Amino acid sequence: MKINWNYIKMVFLLVLVVGLFAFSSKKNDKRIVSSPEINFNGEENLFITHETVSKLLIVNQGGVKNVPKETIDLNLLESALNSNPMIKSAQVYMHVNGHLVAEVEQKKPIARVENSVSFYIDEDGNFMPLSTNYTARVPLVTGIVSKTNLENVYKMAMKVKNDAFLSKHVTSIHQYKDMSISLRLRQCPFEVYVGGLAKLDKKINNLKVFYKKAFKEKILSNYSKVNLQFDSQVVCTKS
Repeated sequence: MKINWNYIKMVFLLVLVVGLFAFSSKKNDKRIVSSPEINFNGEENLFITHETVSKLLIVNQGGVKNVPKETIDLNLLESALNSNPMIKSAQVYMHVNGHLVAEVEQKKPIARVENSVSFYIDEDGNFMPLSTNYTARVPLVTGIVSKTNLENVYKMAMKVKNDAFLSKHVTSIHQYKDMSISLRLRQCPFEVYVGGLAKLDKKINNLKVFYKKAFKEKILSNYSKVNLQFDSQVVCTKS
């Protein structure tokens, strides 16, 4: 019987490749994990520190440094970071050499609620706790505000954030019991009563026209209240 050497060679090579892969995989799993590298994406001001993120990784994994790769649950670590109220999103991955990396994106506050419980409202309209590490310079929100019902003040805060005039001048937002809104402007003694947020763009445009005229005539200090709740006019109350 003629021996098929080509077939034997192929089988031998296949066994060799499988063996090398298994050996390499086993060796890779036993690599020791280094100290985690923590990167904050696009942020200069940190509400949550590298140390806090590192502690979250340690607490949820029972230690991540100098342990075999095979013992690290990346999904568990990622879930732990994403559940933190300061963090918008996080990704955790590991290089072949055992180098552990956490990529973190913080929440971005757009307003700060000041009442019995103080907190931020983030750019997605969600609750965000205050930070002991950094204080954001954002408009204050006062009045009747609950962290379980932020939709109304969030809409106003986003308008302030995205409008050049408002972002320059508005220092605070007040919400009344009936959900109506008023504003306070920098270096102005009067209250700007917005009322409900229907036709908000129209109301803000009316405010800009009034402010420009009153500023030019140097009479901004003459008023105690500027009422925007009427579509076609601004009603002012003198001091």
